[in-house]
Amino acid sequence: MRRLEGKRTIVTGAGSGIGRAIALRFAAEGARVALADVDEGAARKVAAEIGEGCLVQRTDVTVAEEVEGLVRLATERWGGLEVMVNNAGVGVAATAPQTSEEDFERVLAVNLRGTFLGMKYAIPAIRDSGGGAVINMSSIAALVGLKDRAAYSAAKGGILALTRAGAIDHIHEGVRVNCIAPGTVETPWISRITAGYADPEEARRRMRERQPHGRFVRPEEVAAMAAYLASDEAASVVGACMVVDGGVTAG
Repeated sequence: MRRLEGKRTIVTGAGSGIGRAIALRFAAEGARVALADVDEGAARKVAAEIGEGCLVQRTDVTVAEEVEGLVRLATERWGGLEVMVNNAGVGVAATAPQTSEEDFERVLAVNLRGTFLGMKYAIPAIRDSGGGAVINMSSIAALVGLKDRAAYSAAKGGILALTRAGAIDHIHEGVRVNCIAPGTVETPWISRITAGYADPEEARRRMRERQPHGRFVRPEEVAAMAAYLASDEAASVVGACMVVDGGVTAG
């Protein structure tokens, strides 16, 4: 399918995992993609997979000037912007008492502040381009309690609330704001999270088994939902939280 033909898009955290899968899916559906990541080398590898026509920009989503510069790069190069995917994120495995203040602030800065800054600078550009979509990456951690995810849950819950607020604020401007709530996705993030446990393999097994369908969610499955939300087929999807979790929240 080529549902995104010609749509000018930005994907943050595009160097690996879900962001990489979204960038590849968008490009395959005809979008022009700007790949942003704090790891520029990783983003350039994804750009090489896509081929010609994409942009790459090293971006720390916690820094307003860098996010503003990312949006400016895309709009100046392409003359506008239709889609912003706020995907960059980090997490720590800890309860509230176990979480350091530095870790808490970092998780909220990347996940929640990064999403806020992406919306702050992309929404006016999308509005001025005639409308489009903002897709934020929340999590099932915003919907159900997950063990050892205090800071992450707080950040992802904030993203869900920010999505709903943005949806109401900007739909009259032609900007649809939605979010995706994945379950546990097979990405490098799993290894980083489980590394803090005494038995990383046991922690990985528990994470896998909490999905009722018995496996990790694939990044490509989340990318498919993002492609739908970015497309004109989702014209009446506004302020939604689209769950892709293998059944975790069904119980």
